[in-house]
Amino acid sequence: MGCRKNDIELGANLWFQKSDRRYLGGERIYLLEKIDELGSITKAARSVGISYKTAWDAVNAINNLSGKPLVERQTGGKGGGGARLTQEGKRIVDQFRVVQEEHRKYLVNLEERLGDISGLDKFLRRIAMKVSARNVFAGTVSKITKGAVNAEVSLTIGGGAIVVATVTNGAVDNLGLKEGMDAYAIIKASSVIIGTDLHDATVSARNIFCGTVSKIIEGPVSTEVDVEIGGGNTISAVITHESSTRLDLKTGGHACALFKASSVILGVS
Repeated sequence: MGCRKNDIELGANLWFQKSDRRYLGGERIYLLEKIDELGSITKAARSVGISYKTAWDAVNAINNLSGKPLVERQTGGKGGGGARLTQEGKRIVDQFRVVQEEHRKYLVNLEERLGDISGLDKFLRRIAMKVSARNVFAGTVSKITKGAVNAEVSLTIGGGAIVVATVTNGAVDNLGLKEGMDAYAIIKASSVIIGTDLHDATVSARNIFCGTVSKIIEGPVSTEVDVEIGGGNTISAVITHESSTRLDLKTGGHACALFKASSVILGVS
């Protein structure tokens, strides 16, 4: 679509689907074209870089779900003999290419209407990231202070809140961390301590965020507590049921979440 190397462009895949099962997409269309060109499933499989069994299974799935056979096979010697597309197969391939071309034009038009999609790209990559930790915050590295062994990294997240992490100098170098770059702060819920009236408390933990309790899920042993800290950010903590009872936490009530800088894991895309 004429994009430069570092530009972001839209992309999508097309496929035919029947009975909630996808059976024909771009890769299989390419396989069908190679079968038609080479007259052999074995040669077609080799040409597209897949095993003969994979190609054979794909042809079976296509024929089973298409309604009419798209590939005719001739049983032969080693390798399964010859094969060719039926008239229905040729028609489907031609139709797929027409749909594919119209789909390409649609994406070009959509790109023109959307304009710069770099912000959308960042958002989609953030929500697609999968980690076991409950707390993942996206932000910008605002400060890096290196010591003899470790470094203190400040990450500005939504609403201007700052999360401080302590990592090794090697980690800073390996991640390529620099001020102004995007990064993620990841904190396990079990590492978050919940308290009340901690605004003026003197504690060693670098990260203290106060806000409103938005959710409490009580369990016989542990309790999950979510605290909204502003800027669209919510911190989740898992504390003991006894602690939750002692703190008398209520949804809508005030609470503070704190965690050590050494409990923060940093990540980059």
